[in-house]
Amino acid sequence: MFDLATLNDVMARATGRGDRPVMRWQDGDGTWKPISSVELYGRVRALADIFRGWGLVKGDRVVILSENRWEWAVTDFATLATGGVDVPLYPTLTAEHVGYMLRDSGAKVAVLSSKEQYEKLVAAGDLPELEHVVVMDTGDFGNAESFAALMQSAPAKQQRDAEFDTMAKQAQADDLATIIYTSGTTGEPKGVMLTHGNLASNLNVSTDPFGFNETDSCISFLPLSHVTARHVDYALMCNQATLAYCPKFDLLPAAMKALKPTIFVAVPRVYEKIRQAVEGKSAASPVKSKILSWALARGKAHRPKTLEGIAPWGLGWKLADKLVFGKIREAFGGRVQVFISGGAPLGMDTAGWFADAGIRIFEGYGLTETSPVIALNYPKAHRIGTVGKALPNVECRFAEDGELEVRGPSIFPGYWKKEKETAEVFAGGGWFRTGDIGNLDGDGFLSITDRKKELIKTSGGKLIPPQPIENKLKANSLVAQAAMVGDKHKFACVLLSPNFAALEAWANGQGIAAGDRAALVKDPKVVKLYQEIVDKVNAELPSYESMKRMSVVADEWSIEEGELTPSMKLKRRVVEKKYAKEIAEFYADEATSKVR
Repeated sequence: MFDLATLNDVMARATGRGDRPVMRWQDGDGTWKPISSVELYGRVRALADIFRGWGLVKGDRVVILSENRWEWAVTDFATLATGGVDVPLYPTLTAEHVGYMLRDSGAKVAVLSSKEQYEKLVAAGDLPELEHVVVMDTGDFGNAESFAALMQSAPAKQQRDAEFDTMAKQAQADDLATIIYTSGTTGEPKGVMLTHGNLASNLNVSTDPFGFNETDSCISFLPLSHVTARHVDYALMCNQATLAYCPKFDLLPAAMKALKPTIFVAVPRVYEKIRQAVEGKSAASPVKSKILSWALARGKAHRPKTLEGIAPWGLGWKLADKLVFGKIREAFGGRVQVFISGGAPLGMDTAGWFADAGIRIFEGYGLTETSPVIALNYPKAHRIGTVGKALPNVECRFAEDGELEVRGPSIFPGYWKKEKETAEVFAGGGWFRTGDIGNLDGDGFLSITDRKKELIKTSGGKLIPPQPIENKLKANSLVAQAAMVGDKHKFACVLLSPNFAALEAWANGQGIAAGDRAALVKDPKVVKLYQEIVDKVNAELPSYESMKRMSVVADEWSIEEGELTPSMKLKRRVVEKKYAKEIAEFYADEATSKVR
């Protein structure tokens, strides 16, 4: 357990390890290069001195618009050391959103990664309070500063400096540390204000039971603009582990193979994609498909041992491990000891599939507003299908409608310049309304069943939680995303966004032309295929929850196109608006239709 008071205490730990590597990054020729603790200190100090020279003072905002890179961490620590407030933005945001957040935050400095991000800034419109722009990549960017040029004094600043260290120690727990914009699944972006104390109090207790240490390593690939990724990186720095920055998701498989991390942290969609890749490869061969099914059946018999952290044994298991499970572990680099999932519900199907493959995933839960961890499964306190037990410094209670409310030192003080919205999410007495429906079992394990605002209420008064059903659909390798609809209607229906790589491979095997996606999803054989997927899930549901009609759309939903949040959660209202015509067709004869 740590005794952190501020995020500058995290920096002190990360920069107090001498010549030992604290970070790794990949240069242009593919070589992974280390950054030692003293080198990190010199770089942070050099940039902090530049910021102070520009007149940056306590409370000033610095925007970071970048993929995961070592420069991100240096900018973060330099901003915090000077008393500034960093405002991390997702690199997938549009120019319009970038402009809104820069103006709303009143940022004085913007640190960008590349030409692509610089062009967004240029297209963002008038930014009256922005005084300095820094670009990490080399090139001609008008009046922008070169990050590399700002680092020229870093080697000379690797020795501890009393003035700099004293300045960093002046930060207080109640000082604002960051503003993280979150649009969630509905509404305009809101700036979540988190203090040094909010984030530090969460770090003090969240990862202690895992026992991470200097032998551990992790690849930082989830966007650092998301609080979960940032929290994980801070925690691992405090635990003396080594971080490797992977700026693009498509570089992750090669990075895992090269670096062989011991810790893997991802959102559920990443685990779902890995599962779908395994099943997709097996589906191409009847023999491989039978071997996979056989191996998973052997693994399921050993699931209780896996979930207890006990290595399964027996000839059947060993053969299954050699033929299948070992190869799945190799996809993660072969050395991962701890698998963690957060950011969205993992789902029992996915959690169970990996458990059957001998991989125990520790699912957690939290929100940006809670800094972020509320609950997490641990090696000695783990229950599949739950998000674990609440942290020792977080209190939980449930409102009459089942909404989870939490209280503790990690709860944010409010939304940036939004007093009305802030008041709406607090129930009094410091209790924060999470917006999630859940329950606690007799042993204190927390389950989250759905978002309160996303519950589908049929015209007959039945409440349907869509997320667990959508997760069951996504467990099939042919389904990338699913969106249930039916609020205020007689029955529920579903929109399915295919995993087109898997669908097109299947179509080719059936002699179906796969070039035109709009035509492909309307092909009778394809419609029948997806109807069978829906029917299989319906068979496990009570009648009022079953999906009476379905439509396969010609789009694979994405962050870039706006159907998913940066943490891969479904933007239900966006999807409903985009496919209003298809939804209307579901209910065109509702007045006369009979619900099965």
